[in-house]
Amino acid sequence: MSPASPSLVELAASALFALAVLHTFSTKLIARLGHLQPRHAGLWHLLAEVEVVFGVWALALVACLFALQGEAATIAYVDSRNYGEPMFVFVVMVVAASRPVLSTVMAAMQWLAIAVPVDRRLTLYFLCLTVVPLFGSFITEPAAMTLAALALRDGFFRYRLGAPLKYATLGTLFVNVSIGGTLTSFAAPPVLMVASKWGWDSSFMLLTFGWKAALAVLVNGFVLSALFRREIIAKGHCDDAGARLRVPAFVAAVHFAFLVAVVGFAHHPTLFLGLFLLFLGYCEAYSEYQDRLILREGLLVAFFLGGLVVLGGLQRWWLEDALTAVSPTALFYLSTALTAITDNAALTYLASLVEGVSPDFQYAVVAGAVSGGGLTVIANAPNPAGIAILKGSFAEEAVSPAGLFAAALPPTIVAALAFVLL
Repeated sequence: MSPASPSLVELAASALFALAVLHTFSTKLIARLGHLQPRHAGLWHLLAEVEVVFGVWALALVACLFALQGEAATIAYVDSRNYGEPMFVFVVMVVAASRPVLSTVMAAMQWLAIAVPVDRRLTLYFLCLTVVPLFGSFITEPAAMTLAALALRDGFFRYRLGAPLKYATLGTLFVNVSIGGTLTSFAAPPVLMVASKWGWDSSFMLLTFGWKAALAVLVNGFVLSALFRREIIAKGHCDDAGARLRVPAFVAAVHFAFLVAVVGFAHHPTLFLGLFLLFLGYCEAYSEYQDRLILREGLLVAFFLGGLVVLGGLQRWWLEDALTAVSPTALFYLSTALTAITDNAALTYLASLVEGVSPDFQYAVVAGAVSGGGLTVIANAPNPAGIAILKGSFAEEAVSPAGLFAAALPPTIVAALAFVLL
């Protein structure tokens, strides 16, 4: 257990964490400073990148630790953090976003859309918000987020959608990916943190969480598609995506083999990084079937998540007390709220450290964590990946945190009701 009174280091880390959260809600304001002060526009633009925020404040924490604890203690703390998830998200983003994988997914969705007696563009939009997030239970949430965001970008976001539809789509996508990974015990980061400790296997997840999540995902996707039906049909352009991205079957098969292998070795960075280097070589060998790999976007997301790991490691003193001080019913809502200001995987990890908790406690903290996973960019590990891919379609290439929160709130309520009432 953490000490009753926080240390100076813990207080400093929490203050920096609070500043980082405030920074994420101020990115659009910072972006405007670049226009007001053109001499320093480059710096303001850098600080307005959501993916940079937690990495920057993590470096500030490291500098603070050097001043308070000295070099040896600081290096020991930084080395003690587990950076497997940031590295995995980077690798799986790049592999899943490769042209052969994306072309296969788009072809499958086109085939499904043809089979449904509804406008093709509307069906594709619905599939991006429902089937792909649920598929994340098998290929992991970061991969599902990457595929869905790329499909939405190429088919819809590039064609001047109105701001309400863009924000509603982003908020619903984030929520659906967060809850859509709960059909298995290995795909959603907040579930992965507790599955082994609490003895949750994939059959337990499907029967306890998965079917409820699937229902909420379908409701969210259907309601949004119905509300914006006219705009989606008028502005969607998905007809030529399959032809434009088509690649030979053997090339696509090898890419999917890499994706499956990376997912299979998700907990072994040495292995999946080795596979990734081989993947880069394969892409070079068949460059005529490749588009630009999203290495920059992936690295920025990894930097964001790495910063969150460093900053989050010193928040246990207040998070653990908050989780254990309330009843399971209140814990569900508290967990949902806390997820908005801290990564939901970190939240469930801290809950797993508490000994002797009841099944009601376990259910409440995980259900709340996944329900709130779409409210902010930091709420769920795949969210920065979605922001990195889609932010170019927003005004000033920045997503308003307040706009995202407001847009994600209705689908979050649907998810919460599914977990509470069903």
